[in-house]
Amino acid sequence: MNLIYYAKGFGYNALPDFFFRRKYFRIKQYEEQCDQKELTDRLNYYFRVEKDFEVPEPAVAIKDFKRTRGTVYYLDMKEFLHYFSSHVQFAYYFGDETHINPYPTLFKARQIGDHNKNSILFKLNKRRHFKWVKDTRSFEQKINKIVWRGGAYHQLRRGFVENFWDHPLCNVGQTNKPTEAMPWQKGYLSISEQLAYKFIFCLEGNDVATNLKWVMSSNSLCFMPKPRFETWFMEGTLRPDIHYVEINNDRDQVEDKVSFYSKNTTAALKIISNAHKHVDRFKNEKLEDLLCLKVLEKYAELSGQSDILKYKSF
Repeated sequence: MNLIYYAKGFGYNALPDFFFRRKYFRIKQYEEQCDQKELTDRLNYYFRVEKDFEVPEPAVAIKDFKRTRGTVYYLDMKEFLHYFSSHVQFAYYFGDETHINPYPTLFKARQIGDHNKNSILFKLNKRRHFKWVKDTRSFEQKINKIVWRGGAYHQLRRGFVENFWDHPLCNVGQTNKPTEAMPWQKGYLSISEQLAYKFIFCLEGNDVATNLKWVMSSNSLCFMPKPRFETWFMEGTLRPDIHYVEINNDRDQVEDKVSFYSKNTTAALKIISNAHKHVDRFKNEKLEDLLCLKVLEKYAELSGQSDILKYKSF
């Protein structure tokens, strides 16, 4: 699958200039028609730097932008660099780390809080993270248990796996590679197989919980600790008992909440409906493209760069 994605991505970026010129004008035309509040709110959320700043020394000019690490990251950013002049520079970080640089930097993920202004969110690694599902099972038709599968390499995930792998209301296990001789090392479960369950753990790893997006687009109920990291999906705006069920590593608490939402279907369906509404904000491809363009535009403008756009007439 990666080879197909790479082939499509490199093929897209090799298209002639007139293709990107035409698409740019379509994006700008949509800017006049879109929900202006949604555009402004999301742009301000992703880009919290408010004052002008100098182009950081580590910034890279578009003419020098090359694939170094993270091919998927490279392709996701390259897609929107076609609209800018070749001298325009951006500072960016490709990877799962969430450190905060002393200068404005484009990141896939950042820490949630008021201290993260220099970490500007951009839609990176979207093939892996922005995955939706068409769930054909209703909540009522699903198995009355909670499920999770994944790599448990960090303490948060390992703690949950060790605590819940043998719980009668859970089907929880790690799929670490290489495999570990632990009773909680279990077999792989596909997304389709996990969707057979009413409740799904969403646990952060290197940064955000990768499965959170598809779980919130499903008819299963998301159980997770309060998120510490956020991406383009705006995890920092999610509210417990509104978009998800907040839990900790306490067996009794999880058992109580599984029991409660199993018996109170109306409450569960309300949270699932709110989760779907949040997901819907990210399904408008025109708005998604516009926001990616606007984040880069704002970076170039606030950093004092001139003649930033490649296509000037509209």
